[in-house]
Amino acid sequence: MANILVCDDDKDIVEAIEVYLKDDGHIIYKAYNGADALDILGKEDIQLVILDIMMPVMNGIEVAEKIRETSTLPIIFLSAKSEENDKVTGLNAGADDYITKPFSPAELTARVRSNLRRYTLLGSINEGNNHIYNCGALSINDETKTVTVDSQPVKLTPIEYNILLLLLKNKGTVFSTDKIYESIWNEAPIATDNTVAVHIRHIREKIEIDPGQPQFLKVVWGVGYKIEDL
Repeated sequence: MANILVCDDDKDIVEAIEVYLKDDGHIIYKAYNGADALDILGKEDIQLVILDIMMPVMNGIEVAEKIRETSTLPIIFLSAKSEENDKVTGLNAGADDYITKPFSPAELTARVRSNLRRYTLLGSINEGNNHIYNCGALSINDETKTVTVDSQPVKLTPIEYNILLLLLKNKGTVFSTDKIYESIWNEAPIATDNTVAVHIRHIREKIEIDPGQPQFLKVVWGVGYKIEDL
């Protein structure tokens, strides 16, 4: 059982979702615009948020970005838009999942269960384990040397793994290419060498939904790279 916030300006959809999720044993909090959703989040202990994208006062993208400033709780976007770019935009804003209207009760409840399970296993429990490092849906277990995105295993080379681990251990810190090279290869970099950039590109291709608009591994132009502190 979890406390779930459902926010959509269509009250019929909110009521329908409430019925589906109450049948699954959850407690439902309801909001009809983004501002009200944030107000509830500030007052209640919410474990998962279901957000419509197009809403009055404050849209779902803006709400997700505000949530990600302080919390890693699961966010599922709910939208009539089915285009791939809309999904990528939503996920880059911090969403963990995306459901397109119309949806079936079975799909909704399955995705809610999956995201709550992932949050429990990879989020709140792992925060106390010093060998596990998380950033949203990205997780590294440095004891087993495994990398997952959305609970799916990602295969990295040893160099790629070490670069990603360095950045994930230091979320929000910008590392220059020289600093990354020195940290991983333990020697001074060659001025014209683009080795780090090549490895960064390969890592993005493996961990990002859209490597051209990365959610996790960001470039700070003229400075270096960082793992975004979601």
